[in-house]
Amino acid sequence: MIPDEDFYKVPEVPGPSKEEVRCLVMCHSRVKEGDVVLEVGCGTGGLTVELSRRAAKVYSVDKNPQALEVTLTNLRKLNPQGEVELILGDALEAMEDLPPYDLLVVGGSSGELEEIIRKAYQQLQAGGRVVVTAILLETRLRSLKVMEDLEMEPRIVEVFVARGRTTQMGTMMQGLNPVAIISGVKKL
Repeated sequence: MIPDEDFYKVPEVPGPSKEEVRCLVMCHSRVKEGDVVLEVGCGTGGLTVELSRRAAKVYSVDKNPQALEVTLTNLRKLNPQGEVELILGDALEAMEDLPPYDLLVVGGSSGELEEIIRKAYQQLQAGGRVVVTAILLETRLRSLKVMEDLEMEPRIVEVFVARGRTTQMGTMMQGLNPVAIISGVKKL
């Protein structure tokens, strides 16, 4: 995993997902060489970079042009060989022109989570995976519900990470926001 401090960041764009979270997302996504990935809500590109180092092709969609600029900077800095197509716009519209894919990763959905998962499910290869990262409780619940509706047997893992910070008295552990990783597999 690429250390957090290696990523270029700007205050106006969320991310990158913390290193520990990126590690677990990669594990739960089961991304492998040859996979085609659709990532929705790429932010600063933390997951985009990690996915592009493993998959054959990554389509990263974001509505925020600044997010795509930051993602492009991070791709150039951290993985110049990965095959990535950055798409500015609405995920539901962007999906119209994409080929089938093996993995959907949702980091941000602009309130269209259920619609994104349902539409992606139609284009997802048999045995394909869906992974959603969620900070909000409502996103967790909505992800679980739509995956259950699609008979995907969702799994959920909640990650609580604390990092040590040196103080005059010793090392103090500081907690980061808990993040849920919800995943499911499309039945064959």
